[in-house]
Amino acid sequence: MSNKPSVTAPIIAPTLATQVGDKAERKLKSRRNAGHGVWLGLGMMGLIGWSVSIPTLIGAALGVWLDRRYPTSHSWTLALLVAGLCVGCFNAWRWVAKEERAMHQDGDDDDG
Repeated sequence: MSNKPSVTAPIIAPTLATQVGDKAERKLKSRRNAGHGVWLGLGMMGLIGWSVSIPTLIGAALGVWLDRRYPTSHSWTLALLVAGLCVGCFNAWRWVAKEERAMHQDGDDDDG
């Protein structure tokens, strides 16, 4: 055994001033983003719902029109309803991904 003192990494505990500063920064950030509440979340859910339902309804309406105008053995209504649903889901997914990226960028900008 050697008599050398063991070298360990010092444990750095956040000081009270650091904790208070972090809490104050979070509070200021939440005050700046005061409009980001329950109503904004409900509005976004409604926007996402409309972005899916509108293309679906347009596809179904176009399908009904085609089925009446040009009757065939397969259903244009069903095919275009599914196509509209796919387009609407893709639009909603793209919009949500864009908003998520924007939120993360805002969070990165506020930290620096």
